Amino acid sequence: MAVAWSFMLLLAVLAWVLVVGQASPDDDMGMEPGTMGLTLPLFLLFWVIMMIAMMFPSVAPVAVTWVRGIGRQSSSGVVRAARTTQFVGGYLIAWATFGLFVYGVLAVAGNLVDGHPEAGRWIGAGAFLLAGLHQLSPLKNMCLRHCRSPMGQLAHYAGYRSGGARDLRVGVHHGLYCVGCCWGLMIVLIPLGMMNIAAMAALAGVIFLEKLWRLGPLLSTAVGVIFLVLAALAPFQSWLLPGLEQHTGM
Repeated sequence: MAVAWSFMLLLAVLAWVLVVGQASPDDDMGMEPGTMGLTLPLFLLFWVIMMIAMMFPSVAPVAVTWVRGIGRQSSSGVVRAARTTQFVGGYLIAWATFGLFVYGVLAVAGNLVDGHPEAGRWIGAGAFLLAGLHQLSPLKNMCLRHCRSPMGQLAHYAGYRSGGARDLRVGVHHGLYCVGCCWGLMIVLIPLGMMNIAAMAALAGVIFLEKLWRLGPLLSTAVGVIFLVLAALAPFQSWLLPGLEQHTGM
C-alpha cells in the first residue's frame, strides 16, 4: 500500500508545483474578479489540477483502502492500476462538475464587479455567509461523517454490481459526498482569489484535518463560525476581498 500512498501524494505535490508556478508574483492573475481570462475548458483543467493539489492528501486513505480491496480481487498489477485510475477519475469528474458551477459564478461576479465595483463587498460577504452556514449545516455533518468512515463506505460500495465502470461509479459516488462536504470551503476562494496560494494551502489544511483528525468535526464548526464573522466584516474590510477588487495596470 506504500506505492498507492506515494502515487497519490506525488500527484498532489506535482499539482501544487503547477499551481504555484501559474501564480506568478509579477501579475494579478487569479486575484481579480471573474474567470481569470480563461475559457471554460482551460478553467476546468486548472480547476482539476487545483482539486488534485488540495484534495488528494485527504482522499488518499479512501483510495488506498479501495486499492486494498482491489488487490484481493485482481492479481495483475496492470488491472489494479487501471481500476484505481477509474476510481480517481470518477472522483475528479465529480469535482469537475462542480467546477462548471464555479465558473458560472465567477463569470457573473466578474461582470457585476466590472459594472458596479461596490458589488464586490456584498458578493464576498455572501460567499463567506454561505460557506459559514454550510459548515454548520446537517448536510456538512452528514457528508463529513461519510468522508471520515472509509470502511463504512466500502461496505456500501461492495453492493455495487461488478463491471467495467464499477470503479468509476464508486469514485463519482465518493466524489459527490466530498463535494457536499467541501463546497463551502471552495467558494471562499471567490472573494479570496482563485489562485491565492496562501488561502488554498490553508483550506487544504482544514480539509485534511476535518477528515482525518479526531477533532475534525469540532474544527469544522469553528471554521464555520469564523466564516460568519468574516461575512459580517467583509462589506467594510476590503483586505478580505482580494479576489473581488479591480486591479488597474500601469
